[in-house]
Amino acid sequence: MKRRTSKTNYPYPERNKGTFIVKVDYCQRNTWQGRVIWAEENKILRFRSALELIRLMDEALGEGQEVHILAE
Repeated sequence: MKRRTSKTNYPYPERNKGTFIVKVDYCQRNTWQGRVIWAEENKILRFRSALELIRLMDEALGEGQEVHILAE
């Protein structure tokens, strides 16, 4: 079976790709707390939950969206 490759970011072709390094400092209250490094922009963002981590990465890749830095 031949593998198809696509040049679009399915399902959101208008979004950019990104490289993130996630450092989990603590696992408290059944979730993660730590830092995420956005490699392309050289920004460090802190997150207080796994859901917040996903939201930060989603905002970073969203077109025209601004990333809110919680702490440095």
